[in-house]
Amino acid sequence: MSLRRVSSRGAAVAVLAGLLLAGSPLALAAQEVQGRDAEALWKARLKRPPPSPPYPPDNPLTPDRIALGARLFADPRLSGDGRRSCASCHRPERNFTDGRPRARALSGTPLRRNTPALWNLAWGKHFFWDGRAPSLEAQVQMPIEEAEEMGGSWPEILRRLGEDAELAGQFRIAFPEERTVTQATVLKALASYVRSLVSPPTRFDAWIEGDAQALEPAEMAGFHLFIGKAGCVLCHVGWRFTDDRFHDIGVAGNDGGRGSVPGGTPGLMAFKTPSLREVAKTAPYMHDGSLPTLDAVIAHYTGSFVRRPSLATHINRDLRLTSKEKSDLVAFLRTLSSEKGPASARRAGPR
Repeated sequence: MSLRRVSSRGAAVAVLAGLLLAGSPLALAAQEVQGRDAEALWKARLKRPPPSPPYPPDNPLTPDRIALGARLFADPRLSGDGRRSCASCHRPERNFTDGRPRARALSGTPLRRNTPALWNLAWGKHFFWDGRAPSLEAQVQMPIEEAEEMGGSWPEILRRLGEDAELAGQFRIAFPEERTVTQATVLKALASYVRSLVSPPTRFDAWIEGDAQALEPAEMAGFHLFIGKAGCVLCHVGWRFTDDRFHDIGVAGNDGGRGSVPGGTPGLMAFKTPSLREVAKTAPYMHDGSLPTLDAVIAHYTGSFVRRPSLATHINRDLRLTSKEKSDLVAFLRTLSSEKGPASARRAGPR
């Protein structure tokens, strides 16, 4: 397949210029692309790092804390009625999603938003679709306490867990400085488990590493659309394919998103850019789960979005793709998902 280096390089320059205007750390790359191969440049930018998740100084990522967090993640005693766990919505066998447009509340009615996957959150900067949690420790606390999600009560949770002698012993091993089970240690263990969840390598990663046969021609064509004409890389940057920023991408509805929480711009219906890792297996899409397929997502960006004053400036209002281009782009996106499923992922961290 011809890579059409000249046109690809021009497209990459345009995309990188957009990043410059957006204040992205990748802006300096716009000065480098002249005279370099655009494909090689973006391969370097999208290469996976070693699976060594970062962690805060007050919560070291240890095997004991990860194992304890994994056990608590599946423990329904964290909920008020003792019947719902974190894994009830973030199901490991479904790439830590539930497959629903929006998660079910304890009352049986849909919650406001789609259940996001939990891959690679150790590298995240903000958590939840609206970014209201500044850390994973803060994030894991909120669903436990939320009346319509888990409806947990900390005195009751600590009583239940403390009465389990085996579990209490596991807490003492993971947190030797604490004599009893505490709210803080529960949250630290859960956060440690989530930090350990690193998505498995994919065919795209093999291609990045130099296996020229890892991708089909249509998938490589989709990659060039992703970094060029379609402009997806304006938001889906880095090896996790997210800029960890908030954008109004024109999804219909009245959810205030980032604009409704402290730190957000009032009236700006912006939501966090989701990672595209394992994206083929985490449908439906968008913060409200309103788009059932990757084809529907592509259709959204090629004219189906709501045009409003707050719409992100970098969205191409006039983007049009042929049927083949759309198919190629979806084919590329599918290469960002592992072929063996979540069981092929390994929890990262110290051994």
